Amino acid sequence: MKNALAGICIALLAVFPPALRSLLALAPSQAVPSDSIRVHAGQPTGPYAPIWNYFGADEPNYLYAPNGKKLLGELAALSPVPVYFRPHNLFTTGNGEGSLKWGSTNVYTERPDGTPVYDFTITDRIFNALTAAHVRPLVEIGFMPEALSTHPEPYRHSFPKGDVFTGWSYPPKDEARWSKLVEAYATHLRERYGSQTDTWLWEVWNEPDIGYWHGTAAEYDRLYDLSAAAIRKVLPKARIGGPEATGISDRSEVFLRQFLDLTRAAVRAAFCARPSAIFSVTIPTERPTSGFNMSWQVSKA
Repeated sequence: MKNALAGICIALLAVFPPALRSLLALAPSQAVPSDSIRVHAGQPTGPYAPIWNYFGADEPNYLYAPNGKKLLGELAALSPVPVYFRPHNLFTTGNGEGSLKWGSTNVYTERPDGTPVYDFTITDRIFNALTAAHVRPLVEIGFMPEALSTHPEPYRHSFPKGDVFTGWSYPPKDEARWSKLVEAYATHLRERYGSQTDTWLWEVWNEPDIGYWHGTAAEYDRLYDLSAAAIRKVLPKARIGGPEATGISDRSEVFLRQFLDLTRAAVRAAFCARPSAIFSVTIPTERPTSGFNMSWQVSKA
């Protein structure tokens, strides 16, 4: 079943809603025949042509450093098709100092009286580096700014010491302010980068089935809908993915299935009527989970 679903998802990397409706019908458990693949690693068949074009990292601030710019150029040259890069921590609070598994942009803070402050200075450095290298952003909406977190302290971690999933991994304490932040972010990117944003991809959060999200599945679904609606208010045709679950395991499958169930219900009610209607399904290879080394990214676009 895993192989069958993987083949379907890879084939649907850039398909349109009719095929996705068929995929959704497979969401419940069904008796799907499994396939067996035998690889003869000792028998070369010719040179290996790289086919990958999706990359990412925890540390967005390294992208505009000299070696980061150099690496982006090298990644862009690997593929004959457009290369996408997915950085974490685009909403994380901090001064832009990079470290392992950490990054920050300080995109949102608040004055003592609670007035929101948007600052896109570091954001511009990140996206300038990506676009200058002809790399398309996969814009990941996350993580939670310190001033909006329901559990802000401790906030910055000290990897590899202590817990890495700190205050940035919690839901927003004010949904309206979160929505306005996402809308302002999308507006800024559209105004600064113009029609380029039509080719970008979007997603909400990363791996919310594990410690990256210290809320419930229902709270993530709510965050997804709020974020998708805010993005689409600015970019009506934005291609939005998620939830970027970690793979097939007891925890992630339950999380992914409830997400698909909500999507399927929305499709049955009125396709594309919901702010987060289906766009695409992708499977970025990222981490091994229960012997299956691909994590799902299912879009309610």
